[in-house]
Amino acid sequence: MNIDENIIEKTKFAIARQFKIEGEPVSVSSFGSGHINDTYKIKTDKGKFGYLLQRINHHVFKNVDHVMENIALVSDHLHQKRTVAKITDTDTVLTPVSTRDDKLYFKDETGNFWRVYYLIEAKSYDVVGNEAQAAEVGRAFGQFQNLLSDLDATKIHEVIPNFCHIGSRLADFYVAIKNDAVNRKASVQEEIDFIVAREKNMNTILDMAARNEIPLRITHNDTKFNNVLLDENDCAKCVIDLDTVMPGYVAYDYGDAIRTIINNAAEDEADLSKITLNIPLFKAYTEGYFEKAQKFLTNKEVESLLPGVLLFPYMQAVRFLTDYIQGDTYYKIQHPEHNLQRTRAQLKLVKEMELHRDELKTIIEDVAKQYSL
Repeated sequence: MNIDENIIEKTKFAIARQFKIEGEPVSVSSFGSGHINDTYKIKTDKGKFGYLLQRINHHVFKNVDHVMENIALVSDHLHQKRTVAKITDTDTVLTPVSTRDDKLYFKDETGNFWRVYYLIEAKSYDVVGNEAQAAEVGRAFGQFQNLLSDLDATKIHEVIPNFCHIGSRLADFYVAIKNDAVNRKASVQEEIDFIVAREKNMNTILDMAARNEIPLRITHNDTKFNNVLLDENDCAKCVIDLDTVMPGYVAYDYGDAIRTIINNAAEDEADLSKITLNIPLFKAYTEGYFEKAQKFLTNKEVESLLPGVLLFPYMQAVRFLTDYIQGDTYYKIQHPEHNLQRTRAQLKLVKEMELHRDELKTIIEDVAKQYSL
């Protein structure tokens, strides 16, 4: 270990001591595969708990106070609901540890923001491997929404404005086309036409909300499979990564999860023929989701789920193509055409979903009927 690494290690120990952890930290090691925050596992010389130390990416999350207030509010509410409902299964709640002066985070002398969570001993996967796992992640996010369904969404801060607002994403897209900063517009006219042709249909959820047909809920907004921790039997234990918890609509979380689960290929697959739908995983996730979410879902919210499924690969394509036209200023790329490759992959996923729209709709309706929705 060189001198700089020694200094960094000592800094982490010093930061860990700012929090109400049991005992003295004896090791701090890198943990997990997250791309936004830096995460470290803390071991202490005593106490029954392990801990996670995280440096919050304040360039992505510009108002750390709002992020941590959201997490504390949601965590407290989940704890209360589990206590009242006497929930005794294996799942638990991501819980922050306060600083020694009772704050939710510590800001160091260099301007970095740090927080600590109690460590939850569990595992996670980046890719859904089978139908049982798909159903379990569906249960996890369905239960997450269910337990938060009676918490006033107006109490939650919008930490990334318009994060899932397709109108805002399309507005950015049209600005990029108009400016054509690096002269790429002409080469992607086919992709532009595809997006423009579907714009009206992709506003379905926002239109339903404008007519007060669906309520504003508290949503996770990053429902990847690896944001659910599983126990040794692959049963859901905890939903994690609460930084993007914000006001939203249930179809956002459902659609975002389906986008990653249903695709038989990678998000940036170059061979578009490989992008096909895994219908069994879609059905399994939907069954798991309804098992928990049926307790609060309205009929109109059920109706909004299929538009959510179509919306999220479309919206991701809009974001990728916007970045490509702007000159690749947001997403990290592995080669000059990477954002265009990603765009085409997501648009192919939209096409596949459109071809199987009736089948997907029937699955949602049939599962809903099982729960009398």
